[in-house]
Amino acid sequence: MNNVKLIDLAKTIRSKNAGVDRITFDIIFREKENYELVKNSKVITREYIADLYKIDKDRITDLVEFDPGYAIKFTIQRSKPSGSPGDSDVFGCQQYPPLLEIEIPIN
Repeated sequence: MNNVKLIDLAKTIRSKNAGVDRITFDIIFREKENYELVKNSKVITREYIADLYKIDKDRITDLVEFDPGYAIKFTIQRSKPSGSPGDSDVFGCQQYPPLLEIEIPIN
């Protein structure tokens, strides 16, 4: 079995604020086949995301596979509010890079 990186399958991988206390992540696909491949691989789970981001899985407030938009979305609770002292990413837009290297198995 071979693997392909998520970055090679998805059209868009991004993160952004979802209010001051949350960051939302979007993985959007151009082709239905690539979306179905990633969705059916069951790689992107709460447990996997928690491990990837080294957070407690209870901080993941949502994880949605949105079939009409060929998208997988998840939201995490911030460790501190956006813009508060010590916050290193006020807009939440620099949190997506760990997703780029996710390996998806292909047959």
